[in-house]
Amino acid sequence: MILDALLEEAHVSRTAMRLNLSQPAVSSALQRCRAMFDDPLLERGRGEMKPTPMAERLRAPIRDILVQVEQLLDPPTPRLEDLVQVVRISAADAPTALLARRLLEKLGQTAPGISVVFKPWLGPDALERELLTGDTDLGVALFARRVDTIETETLLETSYVVAMRRAHPVADNFDLDGWLAWPHVVVSGRGERYTPLDESLHAMGLSRQIGLVVPSFQLVPDILSSTNLLAMLPRKSFEELHNDDLVGVPPPLAVDGFPLHLTWHQRNANDLGISYVAGLIREFLGE
Repeated sequence: MILDALLEEAHVSRTAMRLNLSQPAVSSALQRCRAMFDDPLLERGRGEMKPTPMAERLRAPIRDILVQVEQLLDPPTPRLEDLVQVVRISAADAPTALLARRLLEKLGQTAPGISVVFKPWLGPDALERELLTGDTDLGVALFARRVDTIETETLLETSYVVAMRRAHPVADNFDLDGWLAWPHVVVSGRGERYTPLDESLHAMGLSRQIGLVVPSFQLVPDILSSTNLLAMLPRKSFEELHNDDLVGVPPPLAVDGFPLHLTWHQRNANDLGISYVAGLIREFLGE
């Protein structure tokens, strides 16, 4: 348990506070683990300690073993209203915006001891790694891959709309030429200007003008309201976020939608708090 907390916190003092132990006791445990694995496990970097490659390899197996031991001991199942737990969700800002307020309200009524931490979406590789190590409990994103110990469930299939201000010059007579004639807003957490849509357009001998790239869907409505930019947005996000100044119309050519997945590690299948939050996510996004 001490090693698991040390590898997650990468800090002796924080681990001691978390486990209600003295700092010398945690330091002593770290030294014993270093001797056992013949590896430093944590190395001091620029002002902080970082796990070694050996420590990173140990994180997922240690977490699995601890969960198995807890299940073998078969502790009494706590009541939902008595749970004190943090549930970490990795999601892009669009599903986060759809879920945050509703989760806060519902948990306040039914499980006030459960706190939710939304973590930024850093891509499927990061989500897989964090689910395996236990740094994330749930993922809400496109996760189109198979991993033996990770469960994936489709929450919904989403389509797109083209969003613009109601007084936009092409709003009343929207077509392909109008769509390509005006600059577009692209949402990318990595600052990427081109998307799979641009690759599809290129294959058709077409292209669009990228006028602006922003890291968050939350920024788009205000930008569209005060400019002549256009934006391709997931329909559910547009319906949730748009104001009366905006209108959303179907794209002028066929654009594939995408599934939104709920993912979790098998070790958490019987965790009451995580399962309850997962059920709320299914309920809210299925509405």
